[in-house]
Amino acid sequence: MLVAEGVSKSFGGPPVVQDVSFTLTRGAITGLIGPNGAGKTTLFNCLAGSLKPSAGRITLDGVRIDGLRPDQVFGHGLARTFQIPKPFPAMTVLENVMLAPPGQLGERFWTNWLRPGAVAAEERRIRDRARHWLDFVGLTRLAQEPARVLSGGQRKLLELARVLVAEPRLILLDEPGAGVAPPLLETIMEKIEVLNAQGTSFLIIEHNMELVTRLCRPVLVLAQGRLLLEGAPEEVKRDPRVIEAYLGA
Repeated sequence: MLVAEGVSKSFGGPPVVQDVSFTLTRGAITGLIGPNGAGKTTLFNCLAGSLKPSAGRITLDGVRIDGLRPDQVFGHGLARTFQIPKPFPAMTVLENVMLAPPGQLGERFWTNWLRPGAVAAEERRIRDRARHWLDFVGLTRLAQEPARVLSGGQRKLLELARVLVAEPRLILLDEPGAGVAPPLLETIMEKIEVLNAQGTSFLIIEHNMELVTRLCRPVLVLAQGRLLLEGAPEEVKRDPRVIEAYLGA
């Protein structure tokens, strides 16, 4: 589904990501682990279009996406969440989800004057979809509340709903379990499993090995900007190179 070939990224000094190559299989939940500073988020940013790789190429369903803007990558069906969600705090939870689908008629001001009926009809359809996904992640009762009232775990569920309303084929999740209370973490894992069963593919950065072991097949290990290993969670956890990368020689 997604192929990264020789992806590197530097910021004027030594590469933060160096010659990383891997393939994501359609329908899989792939984990991406590694110690702090390994280059995981930089790699995510290259995949999602927030950063342009210094070298290498990235293709999604055969279409080259490295160098595209984030909104263009999003339009090709690849969406991402962030380790620290930042919803629009004064907007309602429902409004935060409704703004996600790209290319809405109401974004062009003249259509609000020339085609108000079409704009209103599209907004109703998007509102219905947004309510569906808020119900899916369990935030319906908070739909009309300002997003600033949400807890950290609820904000991650909101981000997931906001991504889902745009119907991506591949979702990159940046530490969905970080700072989340156990009950909400269980909810997040269950939702990922349901979505994957329905055909959505995932690449997940995560330090919580319980989540990785339960969800991810395969797991990619990044260390010092390089891809160290790819394998099943049980194999990865036993590998001496992985233990050394986390704990030191």
